Amino acid sequence: MAAALAARSCLELSAAGRAPPRPPQELLFMPPGIAPLPAGRYSDSAGGFCYQESAQLGAATRNRWVRWSTSGDTVELVEESLDVNLLNNAVRLRIQGCPFLPGGVHLCEVQSHLVVLLLTAQTVHRLLLPHPARLYRSELITESQVQSVFTDISKIHIRDPSSYYVIPSVPGLAPNSVASAAWLSSEGEALFALPSASGGIFVLKLPPPDAPGSVSVVELKQSSVVQRFLTGWMPTAIRGDGGPSDVPVSLSVHCLDHDAFLFALCQDHKLRMWSYKDQMCLMVADLLEFMPVSRDLRLAAGTGHRLRLAFSQSLGLYLGVYMHAPKRGQFCVFQLVSTESNRYSLDHISSLFSSQETLVDFALTSAEIWALWHNEENQTVVKYINFEQNVAGQWNQVFVQPLPEEEVTVRQDQDPREIYLEYLFMPGRFSNAAIQKALQIFSQGTERHMDLTWDELRKEVTLAVENEFQGSVTEYECSPEEFWQLQVEFWSKFYACCLQYQEALSRPLALHLNPYTSMVCLLKKGSMSFLVPCSLVDHLYLLSNEHLLTEDDAAIFDDLEMSRDVVCLVQCLRLIGESISMEMAFIMEMACSRLQPPEKAAEQILEDLIANDTENVMEDIHSKLQEIRNPIHAIGLLIREMDYETDIDMERAPHLALRMNLSQLFGSGTAAHVVCGGVAKICTVRFLLCRDLLILQQLLLRLGDPMVLGGGQLFQSQQDLLHRTSPLLLSYFLIRWASQCLASDVPVDTLESNLQHLSVLELADTTALTPHKLVSGPQTIVELFFQEVARKHIISRLFLQPNTSLAETSLNWPHLITSIVADFLPLLWPSNPSFLFPECLMGSCQYTQLQEYIRLLQPWCHVNMGSCCFMMGRCYLVMGEGHKEFLAGFVTDLCCFQATLRTCIFKHHLDLGHNSEAYVALTQNPDPSR
Repeated sequence: MAAALAARSCLELSAAGRAPPRPPQELLFMPPGIAPLPAGRYSDSAGGFCYQESAQLGAATRNRWVRWSTSGDTVELVEESLDVNLLNNAVRLRIQGCPFLPGGVHLCEVQSHLVVLLLTAQTVHRLLLPHPARLYRSELITESQVQSVFTDISKIHIRDPSSYYVIPSVPGLAPNSVASAAWLSSEGEALFALPSASGGIFVLKLPPPDAPGSVSVVELKQSSVVQRFLTGWMPTAIRGDGGPSDVPVSLSVHCLDHDAFLFALCQDHKLRMWSYKDQMCLMVADLLEFMPVSRDLRLAAGTGHRLRLAFSQSLGLYLGVYMHAPKRGQFCVFQLVSTESNRYSLDHISSLFSSQETLVDFALTSAEIWALWHNEENQTVVKYINFEQNVAGQWNQVFVQPLPEEEVTVRQDQDPREIYLEYLFMPGRFSNAAIQKALQIFSQGTERHMDLTWDELRKEVTLAVENEFQGSVTEYECSPEEFWQLQVEFWSKFYACCLQYQEALSRPLALHLNPYTSMVCLLKKGSMSFLVPCSLVDHLYLLSNEHLLTEDDAAIFDDLEMSRDVVCLVQCLRLIGESISMEMAFIMEMACSRLQPPEKAAEQILEDLIANDTENVMEDIHSKLQEIRNPIHAIGLLIREMDYETDIDMERAPHLALRMNLSQLFGSGTAAHVVCGGVAKICTVRFLLCRDLLILQQLLLRLGDPMVLGGGQLFQSQQDLLHRTSPLLLSYFLIRWASQCLASDVPVDTLESNLQHLSVLELADTTALTPHKLVSGPQTIVELFFQEVARKHIISRLFLQPNTSLAETSLNWPHLITSIVADFLPLLWPSNPSFLFPECLMGSCQYTQLQEYIRLLQPWCHVNMGSCCFMMGRCYLVMGEGHKEFLAGFVTDLCCFQATLRTCIFKHHLDLGHNSEAYVALTQNPDPSR
């Protein structure tokens, strides 16, 4: 079975579903007496909040968080969960004429409330929401759907004067800074820190919501360090000059029991630390001391600097600073150190350099920095680094979700409409939102296409493009070739529109890092994606050559020479993969689909590669092969890493009813999208890897070079490896197909009737299946299997082990998602004895999909052959094709079906005590009428 060896890189997995987004609750507030500002004053922004107990198995807030995004004078907040589907979980609030400051949304957690603090260019706001722990107790969360904290937000008195305050014109908001911070005091006061127009910071304080009091304003200036000793402390206004150089460009706050440390990274490249309680500057640090400085940099205002904090109970407070300079940037990590007399200093931990062009956002933990950039081509770049262990300063790759291809290839013998529709509506390629926006533009705004289901959207797209197309065709007579060409033009026009919106909606606005679970997400406009650890095999295959050459070979395997062999082998595979044209790739796809031997297809692709080798790639591959000490061993090791075949019995799982806090773990639609998206990504990558490996093995056989193969006696070993690679490729092809195959929406009464038939025959574990309509948009059959059956098996195996104390178990996202995907693949693996996946398809009335699954499986997989034959017979009967059982080509299916039916009748008679009838049933063909 494949070892789950983790590498240092990550994959991005999208959570954007195929269902239309649920319409958010809309709130509008127009603060009185305010002159409206233009909505485009600030850039769009996004962020996230995670509950403190989100990693605790028994908590009501387990695996829950809130994400938000701002655009102009509108903020949208969405509560998310990996465990349950949250109802009424989105709210869109517009504060008319008051554009939100970028990052001006802060959430705080108190015992009974979740408090939302908002900062606009003209106002500050406080919203009180019920805490999830108040809404329901965690042990009672047994439903798949529960109410969100935003359910009753419309009842909140947003217009109540105690809930908002207009920013005073004196001192006024600094015009050239968008920094902000907000927090709650231990007494329940809401505090908002903003850059002052006169330099420094001012803090607005709203009294507790249930206590009388007035709003107060306190100004913090650099001169107050001296002022306190010279003239005594003046709490509402600090005397002295505060030039624009000390205007903060980035603000962060660290809350203590009865105080708050406010950190301000200022335009003069200095970091200032304030005690809010004492209203005193406790530290000033010149950060230019930690970076190579030119005179121009020292004189320039540091408007691009960023500041982040990370707190660890054991290690204390860490500060991460991004120092921006033209064409380059530098991260500095510090630890806050306390000295005598209430003075503080910074202990410099690490400096990390980056050549990326534009930093969008970064996140800090006590060991890592995660960073999001846009490069010179305006493409998204995400990397992370462990600044404690990585002395060389080498950043780890995150393989972001690629955009769909810019063009769709349609052959002359294909129908352009069918090809484009198949491509547009392939699960995981385009989001529902992107297609709907493109449809709106393509229809020139004549109709509003909102909240369409996946099927409705497909019909509307077909109608819109066909109408445009027909309007042009009727103007003149055209030949079939011209007709085909016109179809391609109109469909490619719509496709280009979809691509444009997919790109815009896929662009990340921010990073969200949960310090309790170590989950890292990319936040986008209206959606989010998750970063998950990449397995060793995928890491090596996806890594660019420049990084592969610098990869620390010793970190891959204990045997250094074997590590080098594997790296060289993967480089050969990459050379092959990069040389394969679309037409060559199509040869292998068709061979798998048409049940032809992949080895033959690989041989044909190799011949085409040799015939079209204008770049001397074959010579490069041959040269690289010479560097491999033991190619047979290296190929065998790579195959073992990708093989999920196991003898472990995975048929039945312990029941989770007694463990309510586990019964919903990873049970939401979001979790299913992510887990099954991970499976689809792995299978897509490894299908290509196995294809390239088959081609390389054909090349090795063709070369017959003793220097490469290690001697003629290893020819048989090479043949054996070839025949091991072929079923591996077909297994990944089959699971990839299943990951892209949509499940049919089946009426509840049909499901119930089907389950009753199966329970009478005792053919499936019908207790594992629940008859319900698909409510979250169309699922793939892999998602259906995960939610209905596989999830319970996986969670049972991971958590219901002896000596596992659930109360002491905290969730760790990288470990958990890796383990779940690694446990899910064997349940899908066709050559394993477990037959849960086809059983689930049969129990869920997915007979069309089951037929195709068995068709793709039968010629090469010799496990569960009898079960496959019986299921195909069952498909024929249900689909009204029972006559096919009696055709010569299906004698095997019929025999197997009759044998199973005979066994069922035999057992039925035994249960009733009819021994003689039981003997007859076992020895003779059954009467179909019985």
